Amino acid sequence: MGPLQSLLLLFLTCSVGEGASVFPTFAVSDTSLTHLAVHKHTGDVYLGAVNRIFKLSENLTELRSHLTGPIADNSSCYPPPSVRVCTHKLSPTDNVNRLLLIDYTGKRVVACGSVWQGICQFLRLDDLFKLGEPHHRKEHYLSGAREPDSMAGVIVDQDVEQSKLFIGTSIDGKSEYFPTLSSRRLVQDEESAEMFRLVYQDEFVSSQIKVPSDTLSLHPSFDIYYVYGFVSKIFVYFLTLQLDTQQTLLDATGEKFFTSKIVRMCSGDLEFYSYVEFPIGCTKDGVEYRLIQSAYLSRPGRKLAQALGIPEDEEVLFTVFSQGQKNRSNPPRESVLCLFTLSQINLHIKMRIQSCYHGEGKLSLPWLLNKELFCISTVSGCIGAFTEAQGPSPWRFHLSSQEHYPSHHLSFIELCHTVLCGCAKGRRE
Repeated sequence: MGPLQSLLLLFLTCSVGEGASVFPTFAVSDTSLTHLAVHKHTGDVYLGAVNRIFKLSENLTELRSHLTGPIADNSSCYPPPSVRVCTHKLSPTDNVNRLLLIDYTGKRVVACGSVWQGICQFLRLDDLFKLGEPHHRKEHYLSGAREPDSMAGVIVDQDVEQSKLFIGTSIDGKSEYFPTLSSRRLVQDEESAEMFRLVYQDEFVSSQIKVPSDTLSLHPSFDIYYVYGFVSKIFVYFLTLQLDTQQTLLDATGEKFFTSKIVRMCSGDLEFYSYVEFPIGCTKDGVEYRLIQSAYLSRPGRKLAQALGIPEDEEVLFTVFSQGQKNRSNPPRESVLCLFTLSQINLHIKMRIQSCYHGEGKLSLPWLLNKELFCISTVSGCIGAFTEAQGPSPWRFHLSSQEHYPSHHLSFIELCHTVLCGCAKGRRE
C-alpha cells in the first residue's frame, strides 16, 4: 500500500433530481498526500502529506500549509538524534505523515510523521502554527515504522481539560520500544511530561498491548498494520491487517498469508481487558477477498438505506478489500467494496463472547503466544473480552479489475451519495 497520488477528491454534493454536480478538487504536484481530516463544525479540510500539512476550505481552496521535512535522521537512531548523539550516519529524510487527527478539546491538529521514531506535532487549527513537538521522552516515540498506511488513531474526549488518544501502529520488529496498541494522554500543555503518557500503568498491567517476543522469534516478520480507526458510543474500533500465523505455518512452500481483522474495545477500559478481534472479509463468486485496504464509517443516506433495507440512521462500515491473502505490500488489482452494519458486527461479538462472561473457559489470540487469558465477568459495564470471534457477512459490490488501487482511499460519504474511492492515478471511482 502506498500514499495517495497527487489528487484527493473529498466531497460530493447532493441535488436530488437535478443534473450532475461540479466536484471541487485539490491537486499538488510536488508531494504525495497520505491522510485527511475534516473539521465536523467548520468543514475545513486538513491534509497530511510527505513533508507538508495543508489546510483547505470546505470548497478545497488552499488556506495554509506547514512544512514538516525533510529532517536529518536515521531509522536506527533511538532515541532520535534531537535527543542524543547518534552513531549512525544521518541524511535528509522525508517526513511522511502517518497520522492526522483533530483534537477538538485541545483545538489543534495532531500530525504524526515517520521521522524521529514517529514523533508528533501539535498545530493550531486556524493557521497551522506549531504549538509543540514533544520529543524528549520515550512516550513521545509512537512508531519506528516508515509505512504511511500502517498507523491509525482515535481521539476520545474525556473532559474539558484533556482527551486520550487510542493509537495502533505497526512496530517493525521493535516490540521492546513500541506497543502495537495503546491509549495515551492528550493534555492541554503540548510540552508537558504527561503528554502521550499511557493512560494507566502499574506494576502488572497498563493501557497497552505489545507483540510478545515469543511471537517475533517464531515469526520475525509478524506485524499488525492498522488501516482505520473510529469511535461509536462506548467502543473504539480498528481495522487491521496482520500475518495469519496459523495458515503461514501450515503452508509447505513457506509463503506468507495475511488476514484482516476488526478490533473492538471499550473506550473506558484502562487495562484493555475488553479487547476483542475477529476476522473480516468478503467472498464473491467463490473468491475470497481478505486484504483490507481502506474503510470509512458513515450513515447510508436515503437511497442506499432503501436498497439495503436498513434505517437511514444505521451506522455502516464501508470497506475495500483486495483479492486473496497474499502480497500485502503489493495486493492484487481485483477488489471489492463491502458494507457491514455496525449493529451486525456488535451482534456477532456479543454472541461469540456472551458465554465467556458467565465465567467459563479460557481465551487466546493466535499471535499472542504462551499467554492464557481468562474471561472477566464485568469490565466497567462494557461487554467484551480478550478473544477472537467469528466475523459477520457483508453486502458486496465489485470494483473494476482494470484499475489499480494500491491505497484504496475511502474519503468521505455525504447525504444521499455513497462512496468515493481514489485510485493510483488520482481518479475517483
